[in-house]
Amino acid sequence: MRHGKYPLIITFLVPPLLLYGIFVLSPYLQAFQISTTDWLGYSPTANYVGLENFGTLLRDGALWNAVRNNLVLLVMLPVVTIGLGLFFATMLNMGGRRGVAGVVGVRGSSVYRLVYFFPQVLSVVIIALLWKEVYHPNNGLLNATLRAVGLPAPTWLGDPRTAFWAVVAVMVWSNVGFYVVLFGAAMQAIPRDIYEAVMLDGASRFTTLVKVTIPLLWDTVQVAWIYLAIAALDGFILIQQMTDGGPNHSSDVIGLRMYNTAFGSETKFGYASAIGVVMFFLTLSVAVMALRAARRDRIEYS
Repeated sequence: MRHGKYPLIITFLVPPLLLYGIFVLSPYLQAFQISTTDWLGYSPTANYVGLENFGTLLRDGALWNAVRNNLVLLVMLPVVTIGLGLFFATMLNMGGRRGVAGVVGVRGSSVYRLVYFFPQVLSVVIIALLWKEVYHPNNGLLNATLRAVGLPAPTWLGDPRTAFWAVVAVMVWSNVGFYVVLFGAAMQAIPRDIYEAVMLDGASRFTTLVKVTIPLLWDTVQVAWIYLAIAALDGFILIQQMTDGGPNHSSDVIGLRMYNTAFGSETKFGYASAIGVVMFFLTLSVAVMALRAARRDRIEYS
């Protein structure tokens, strides 16, 4: 401090910025460079091909199929997860009786929060293996239940018509508990006086949720939407472990398509890097559009 504050600030900022540049920014820049080559990943040389890999992307039917699945995830995953998260959080925090003290949560809400949050303590691989057993056509819990009530038992992960939607259901199940806790914590910060005033006006629970709770939680909902949108553009590990993009590429996504292109039988690292570059800009664009679309005046309360 004898030499001023700026040398001290620089001393503490340079090492982390240097590490960030080496281990984060540098791989990104290398991916851009590799995307303009025909490098196979193991060959000692890489020939410059310009934008040829990106031209191939436009003609790749398998990639466009993966993009379509990601777009479906981009719509379904945030909408369903946030909707369920808000519903369960509302029931846990304001679903109980309404009396002179205001609104309270249901009895045993702390236990329910623990149950909802439980999937977050499991790794994605464990979740995938668990649900593969649930979806097992012969010995799975789901089909056994369907047979017990006399309903047909489909091959969930082996049928192109159901494989993708079965994985989407698992994605929602594995994510919704975190947002139940997140929204619940945000609701706890809302003064109860607001709910008491709304209750005195005779508003229903649905009206309270739409007109009061969601506007006051809008910043939290916006963050949740961005996180889920990014997760929807990935989904790599869960899909790889459960279906590996099959059957017939029906559950393929961009991240898995990039991985199989790089580490599959063809090992086209240059082409896979081009897919990664497109995925980078797509994710960045979705995040920016989500921020702009969700921008609104901040509602403050005291």
